[in-house]
Amino acid sequence: MSLKGKGALVTGSSGGLGLAIAHALAAAGADVVLHGLEAPQQMISVTEELQHSFGGNVLYVQADLSTPAGVDALVGAASECVKSLDVLINNAVVRHFEPIESLPLEHWNNALAVNLTAALRAIQLVLPGMRERGWGRIFNMTSVYGARAVANRVDYVTTKTALLGLTRSVAIETLGEGITCNAICPGSVLTPNIDGRINALMTERGLDRGDAVREFLRGKQPTGELVEAAHVGDMVVFLCGPSASQITGAMMPIEGGWLAS
Repeated sequence: MSLKGKGALVTGSSGGLGLAIAHALAAAGADVVLHGLEAPQQMISVTEELQHSFGGNVLYVQADLSTPAGVDALVGAASECVKSLDVLINNAVVRHFEPIESLPLEHWNNALAVNLTAALRAIQLVLPGMRERGWGRIFNMTSVYGARAVANRVDYVTTKTALLGLTRSVAIETLGEGITCNAICPGSVLTPNIDGRINALMTERGLDRGDAVREFLRGKQPTGELVEAAHVGDMVVFLCGPSASQITGAMMPIEGGWLAS
């Protein structure tokens, strides 16, 4: 699968799952725009490594997506970095860990802005170009918590659920235009953040790594194994290819049977 000549924007990609997806897109030949809140100088080594490894253009844009103006600035800057924005990954996310009755409204509004409104605005901005070229791939990164709930994360559960509705709406409105829109639904993914939590369990409870992973996933992924971030990137690349041209409006789970249990 080659994405040579295609341009991709991955929001929330300065590290973790977003960066893994950007890595997969760059490996497939796409020119990639990374995004985050980090200062540009902090991302130089990352962009240089990806460019050296795969040969395409890899750039980074710092932007705050909590306002529509921030999203406009990001997409505008990204459009200047690559020839065209053909692939959009809405991955940026915030979450707050509080019970419903004590969640400050500013936290709720911040989650709506970054997790949901920013995704809608980015789609609005890239769609005209995709329609003009007759090709586009849009991905909204949801979660198993878009299909089931967990306590003390009402903003995260609500926005991830709403992204599924946004995905279906965009898919319906772009039928027959060479554009697809799908939601990727990961479970617990091996990212630096989760790796740190696994290591903490090993230290605190005297567990070996296998037991610590199983303890971390207790009540979650029935396979007892973490999802590899690279495998999520591989799915995104597959969904960009011709074999996936009829897959649109779908929720694509990668969660070790969590939703089946």
